[in-house]
Amino acid sequence: MHPDDNVCLCYRVSLQKIRAYLNEHDPSVASLLSECFGAGTGCQWCVPFLKSLHAQHQRGETLDLRTSPEQYATARKDYQ
Repeated sequence: MHPDDNVCLCYRVSLQKIRAYLNEHDPSVASLLSECFGAGTGCQWCVPFLKSLHAQHQRGETLDLRTSPEQYATARKDYQ
């Protein structure tokens, strides 16, 4: 996934915004990512992905969802 691609499709919160939030605030739990422009508070489909990004951050890894933006968006359509 590219930095400008949205992780939270409801509120259009990009991977880059989430990276910046994690680096600046270093939240102790993944649920605090909701303070990043409301990420994960809409349909909540992205919550597992936000948890994964938070875990990667906690381990000091480079944040990535390891999927293409097209696959990500298609999977969400199947969710609804």
